[in-house]
Amino acid sequence: VQLQASGGGLVQAGGSLRLFCVASGRTFSNYVIGWFRQAPGKEREFVAAISRAGTRTNYADSVKGRFTIARDNAENTVNLRMTSLKPEDTAVYYCAARPSVTRATPSTEYHYWGQGTQVTVSS
Repeated sequence: VQLQASGGGLVQAGGSLRLFCVASGRTFSNYVIGWFRQAPGKEREFVAAISRAGTRTNYADSVKGRFTIARDNAENTVNLRMTSLKPEDTAVYYCAARPSVTRATPSTEYHYWGQGTQVTVSS
């Protein structure tokens, strides 16, 4: 499956953004989708994941209550709604896919990756 992430940009602290991940190539509903992010000088970290049917989600503690992940299998898309953004949310955000039923958090558990989209939150 091929993934294309978009929607990043520059926003002030407290603002909102919605990221999009569009998939192509294989049956989208066979994949758990995760969002990860990587800030300069830091390791890539888990942000959120959604089950294949879109009925279950999990989030990193740092974004819980502020970010929401959702998917539309008919449109082969996953979006990440980000609100109350903080400067520490600044990073390149990646969507990733794994052909499994479990919403894993380690990035090594994901087989397919999009190219990343930059999110910058100014203070």
